[in-house]
Amino acid sequence: MKIYRITQKQFLSLSLQEAWTFFSNPRNLSEITPDKMDFKIQYVSGDGSMYTGQLIKYRIKLLTGVWVDWLAEITQVKYQQHFIDEQRFGPYAFWHHQHFFKEVHGGVEMTDVVNYAIPFGWIGRLTHWLFVGREVNAIFAHRYHILESRFNKLTSHGAVAV
Repeated sequence: MKIYRITQKQFLSLSLQEAWTFFSNPRNLSEITPDKMDFKIQYVSGDGSMYTGQLIKYRIKLLTGVWVDWLAEITQVKYQQHFIDEQRFGPYAFWHHQHFFKEVHGGVEMTDVVNYAIPFGWIGRLTHWLFVGREVNAIFAHRYHILESRFNKLTSHGAVAV
């Protein structure tokens, strides 16, 4: 199984508390997801505050007429430092998304590190090369620009898949 990685760093002009409050609320995920994915949260366990073991179920549109359910689990939370979500059920053979927050002069440096794999062996690798890799990069580029316009005045770099 080939593991792909995407890493994205972004400076956000807000306090660590504000960044944590925004990103640790699963309901804000729809705000930073491309509209074409028609992202819909279907279930969030607990009272809404993020915690280790929390489950979040949502539905996304992969292609016109092709919907997929995705169940993510928050597997680790270190308050105002990082959290990790992992796909339990969904379109990937493996999905591990780390979110890091670091207070810096004038704001917060946020880093996303996603490691993922596509099912179906060589067919999955071909699909990644033809389509999936570009789509994952486009999702993170969209997220970057939405956050940039919401929290910052200047734009910078986007995501890079490895």
